[in-house]
Amino acid sequence: MLGNQRSRYVFPAAAAVVLLGVLVGTVACGPHKSGNSAQPGAAAGGHSSVEPTLSVEPPVVPTEPASPTPSPTKARPTPSKTPAKTAEGGYAIRPPGTGHGPASSASRTGGTTVALTFDDGPDPVNTPAILQVLRENGVKATFCMVGFRVRDHPELVRQIYADGHTLCNHSWQHLIDLAKRDPSYIDWDLRKTNEAIRAAVGADAPIKYFRAPGGNFTPDLVAKAKSLGMSSIYWDVDPQDWNHKPDSNDQAHIQRVISQIKSHVRQGSIILSHDNAQPDTIVAYRQLIPWMKRYYALERLPV
Repeated sequence: MLGNQRSRYVFPAAAAVVLLGVLVGTVACGPHKSGNSAQPGAAAGGHSSVEPTLSVEPPVVPTEPASPTPSPTKARPTPSKTPAKTAEGGYAIRPPGTGHGPASSASRTGGTTVALTFDDGPDPVNTPAILQVLRENGVKATFCMVGFRVRDHPELVRQIYADGHTLCNHSWQHLIDLAKRDPSYIDWDLRKTNEAIRAAVGADAPIKYFRAPGGNFTPDLVAKAKSLGMSSIYWDVDPQDWNHKPDSNDQAHIQRVISQIKSHVRQGSIILSHDNAQPDTIVAYRQLIPWMKRYYALERLPV
């Protein structure tokens, strides 16, 4: 009887002990996590050796990823056949370009050579000076000459020809509106200029080129020159060496001419300049020609 009563109390007490143990274990261990519950830095016995850091500030998010993401690939320009390089002063050495002057006149040499052309002479002061600069540098150029000046200074035409430069017809009296004149006058003008040049240097002298005053070509004017055996030439570099601005001193004008040519010349360029009434042009070319020779082949237009 007593045994039965004791068992009635023993089992509820045991159950209470078990329940108490479960509750204590739950509070001590926290909620169950799947997988390995070991934490980094935990010492034997399950206690961490590092004190947790508490902060009221939000966590700092890095502004850059740990492994930088490559930037998108940019399209690269297609390289030219002749890579550009840079000369002193930051002027780019440029490959040949394409294009034509008015009425399909030639604005480039058609190759990699650069042609220096001098208009409006011959001039008794400036033509001998530019010839000397060319001679000292071993450079041949093209002289586009005005007919009445050829008539007045045949000895200069002979010097131009003797030095191996190319002869070019630049009309008889440099009429800017030559292309608008009567066809009979245009025919007379071009023929008269050629006759004056050949009277100075000989009947067999080649005159293969014509340049319209001001570059004012029209299809009819180009056709007329072609009928006389001349190709029409324009330019792609014009430093306006003739235009000495009133507010510019000589040195400023010279530097402007130099800068314009250095900035725009490229392989195949035809450069327009003048050998009359502008001595600053000669000063500019004393500096320009040695510079250009280092990067370009300077040649006369072929005959």
